[in-house]
Amino acid sequence: MSFFYLLEAFQTIFSDLSSLLFILMGVTAGIMVGCLPGLTATMGCALLIPFTFSLPPVQGLLMLMGIFTGGIYGGSISAILIRTPGTPAAAATLLDGHPLSMRGEAGKAIGIGTIASFVGGTIGALIMAFMAPQIAKFGLLFGPPEFFALAIFGLSMIISISGESLLKGAIAALIGLLITTIGFDPLSGVPRFTFNNENLLGGITFIPALIGMFGFAQVFRNIERMELVPQVKSKVGRLLPPFKEVRSLLPTMAKSGSMGAVTGSVPGLGCDIAAFIAYGEAKRTSKTPEKFGQGSLEGIAAPEAANNGATGGAMIPMLTLGVPGDAVTAVLLGALTIHGFQPGPLLFRDHLDVVYPIFAGMILCQLVLLIVGLSGARLFAKLINIDTRILTPVIFLLCIVGSYSMRFSFFDVGLALTIGVIAYFMGKAKFPVSPVLLALILGPMAEQNMRRSLMYSQDDLSIFVTRPISAAFLILAVIMVYSGYRRFKKIKEIEARMQTESQHQEG
Repeated sequence: MSFFYLLEAFQTIFSDLSSLLFILMGVTAGIMVGCLPGLTATMGCALLIPFTFSLPPVQGLLMLMGIFTGGIYGGSISAILIRTPGTPAAAATLLDGHPLSMRGEAGKAIGIGTIASFVGGTIGALIMAFMAPQIAKFGLLFGPPEFFALAIFGLSMIISISGESLLKGAIAALIGLLITTIGFDPLSGVPRFTFNNENLLGGITFIPALIGMFGFAQVFRNIERMELVPQVKSKVGRLLPPFKEVRSLLPTMAKSGSMGAVTGSVPGLGCDIAAFIAYGEAKRTSKTPEKFGQGSLEGIAAPEAANNGATGGAMIPMLTLGVPGDAVTAVLLGALTIHGFQPGPLLFRDHLDVVYPIFAGMILCQLVLLIVGLSGARLFAKLINIDTRILTPVIFLLCIVGSYSMRFSFFDVGLALTIGVIAYFMGKAKFPVSPVLLALILGPMAEQNMRRSLMYSQDDLSIFVTRPISAAFLILAVIMVYSGYRRFKKIKEIEARMQTESQHQEG
């Protein structure tokens, strides 16, 4: 049944060439954003969401998925050419991509990365298309207690995105949860914490918050180090690698793409972790592991296939359960909501006309990525040479336009600027902003379903542990927090031991 729905979705997209145009625009814009160090796929989606408001929902979402796909791939271009990953997902690619570039084979490295991205991304998109509907059927069993437990499980992902300090990650998440209480009470309709400002009756609007955290904050960071960032020059040679080399890498690409899809489907892991897992596995099973780090083609193919495979995997929990798989899908979740759809099991029951075009569009994004990536690599490489002093004002202007365009309100522009300043100083104090974003997404879901559950049970808290699915998610959340705490503790112990050994050696 899913296969026939998917075929219909392809027919729908091909019958309207404007949909293909928006996919092309999204992928191209994503690559441009991704290949510029510091401008992540998350930021690209956040900046361009406002430009999708006037589009039909499906076309707007296809464009955003193109940005997601292109942004993850685009980071590999700067990683290979200047040893600076454009996105965190490309951090593993530079280990072998840049050494190959230093040998004068940058074109081959980019070519292998592009083909691997296409193979891995296609595998991830296919897994998403055929697994997501099955997971959604399970989700139809959910009631308010299950959705509350699911939100708590999603919030436990804070453990994975807290950076160097669990405490700072928890504080950031608490700030996000407090922000979600501003505006009308979701059940009683009573205004809360609005300070008699009618602009706050609807709460802190998602788009200005998003642009502030990832747009304006980045502008301020760019201004701070504008004179410190050296200008680089890059060039690309022959792009298409010999067919024999590509064929020998196909098993690595297929395995890494599958691993990336599975890793990406676990909320909180994301594309960057998928890339390093696949890189480690490729090195472990390689016939020539000693070449890794020296310019191994396997060392480029594995992480690129994995991080693009993870894009499809990360969409699975977002679409089926309403829990974002990573920061980018958190933005896409917000985009779905803005366009009038509630991600989760009901999306599959009530809006198959949206779900399957998303699946088909994700597959087409990979094909467009292959074509645009191979044909435009030299042009994208030139973007790396753009002076930061030119680029930063452009980003600043886009932030203003994006934050203004949702409600045509200068209050939203001021709000985005204020949040940007706060996010900038949070970064200076090493407070992560991703937990704030996660809390903004899941906080309302947790509050509404907790209160509905308690109303149903007449304030009996046991309703959350006597229902099997709810109890299972709460147990998983506890396990996630505990295992994350143990991992952080172990890392800190290793860092302390290394510091002590270093001091002894200096002494």
